[in-house]
Amino acid sequence: MSILQIVLAIFIPPVAVALGKGLTSAFWINLILTLIFFIPGVIHAFYVLTK
Repeated sequence: MSILQIVLAIFIPPVAVALGKGLTSAFWINLILTLIFFIPGVIHAFYVLTK
């Protein structure tokens, strides 16, 4: 995981997931989590990017 991905995962989680994994189901799940409540989106972004 690069510094750019870490910064994006904190501030714009769906973009970080899209850059790391593409527009897969992980991106859409992260987008929904971020829109509902921001913190779960950040947690999910770190989970997806470290997996």
